[in-house]
Amino acid sequence: MNEQPSSTRLALKWGVILGIVLMLITLVLYLTDQTTNPWFSVLTLAVMIAALILAMQEYRKVNGGFMSYGEGVGMGALLSGVAGILASAFSTFYNVVIDPTIQQRAFEQARERLENQNMSDEQIDQALEFSQKFQSPGFTFIAGVFGTIIMGALLSLIIAAFIRRNKNNPFD
Repeated sequence: MNEQPSSTRLALKWGVILGIVLMLITLVLYLTDQTTNPWFSVLTLAVMIAALILAMQEYRKVNGGFMSYGEGVGMGALLSGVAGILASAFSTFYNVVIDPTIQQRAFEQARERLENQNMSDEQIDQALEFSQKFQSPGFTFIAGVFGTIIMGALLSLIIAAFIRRNKNNPFD
């Protein structure tokens, strides 16, 4: 009887790798004060896609060249969950312990952008007050984890469709 390779083990491995890379990207983002730079979002997405592809390819390789669509999607979702927990924990720790002023600077930048859109002071205050309700450390941690899981699962749905390779005989 052949022993099935563990997709969980590989998902954990690649989830930790992705989590560390996302923490480094976040650190660079904070240290360079580029929290509104859209290129960091593109970089994050590219790194996430690369990690999912590499994890699925490794699983397929150790599984005799085969990986079902469901295995790929499941592994991608678990990988994303691990990475999301690590990256969100780091981001929350950074925002609460290392640099608690980062949210205040982000609100100042948001105020400037809204003022450039010729909004009234009352509209700006309402918008910032509304967004401030969602800035608690607990909410940002949970939103970060679930956001990463959702993005990873969606990407996995696409990537697994291309990387999957089913066995011809389902009884093998």
